[in-house]
This record gives sequence, C-alpha cells and structure tokens, in this order.
Amino acid sequence: MTEVLFYHLQNAPLEKVLPQLLERSLERGWRAIVRAGGPERLDAINNLLWTYRDDSFLPHGTSDDGPAEMEPVLLTIDEKNPNGAHVLFLVDGAEPGTIESYERCVLMFDGRDETAVRSAREHWKKLKADGHDATYWQQSDRGNWEKKA
Repeated sequence: MTEVLFYHLQNAPLEKVLPQLLERSLERGWRAIVRAGGPERLDAINNLLWTYRDDSFLPHGTSDDGPAEMEPVLLTIDEKNPNGAHVLFLVDGAEPGTIESYERCVLMFDGRDETAVRSAREHWKKLKADGHDATYWQQSDRGNWEKKA
C-alpha cells in the first residue's frame, strides 16, 4: 500500500515547503508528480519552481513542455503517472484519486483554511479505510515538522 503523509501547513506557506520537499525527493532518486487543484494554480507552481531560489535549479515541467515521461518532476492536474513517479504531491485541493502506483503520497493543506482542513479530514478517513498507512505532520512554532498521528 501507498504510504500517505498529510502535511498541515501552519507557519510556512506551500511556496516555501513544496520546493524543499521536491528537492529531498530528487536527492533520494525519486521521480515526482505535483498535482494541483486547477490549471491556474499549476501555472503559479511552475513559475515558483523556476524562481524560488537564486542558487538552485529544480528540474520540472508540464506535459506542454515535452514528453511527460522525461520530467523528473511533472506538474499536472491529471491523475495519470506518465513519468513513473515514486511520490505524488497533492496541493491546493487536488483529489487523491487512485494512488496505488506511488510509493508515497503527500497531501499538503493550509491549516488556516477551514475548507481545506475539512477536506483533509475526509481524505484521511477514506485513505485509512482503504488500508493505506497514513501519518499526520504539523508545523511547530519553530517551523519543524512534528508527527501528530
């Protein structure tokens, strides 16, 4: 079963956390998919990953950039896994759908958005009921991640 990690963003926004997690994934030799909740947000994430740090390059693209299977980090709104990703990042309300083709699924949600929190709770219940190993991580006041469940 796919390992599912819920990341409750509380003290740092997605724009700070996502690039760091993608870098760690690539360091481990994993391919990744970032599935956004809509095309506008996908464009914003694409721009973010080009500009989030002056001294770093995070190889990524969308299916519009060329063959999706060649992208180490594929940005999409689709449920397919054309690049053979090991890890799926769900952001901005993206639905998990079928996650069995991934080793790990990271569902990131804004803890200050009550709708996002309710949605994450529903996903937690369903994914646990489906037999996935789910853990819940929350940011401390210092910005560290603490395992809460």
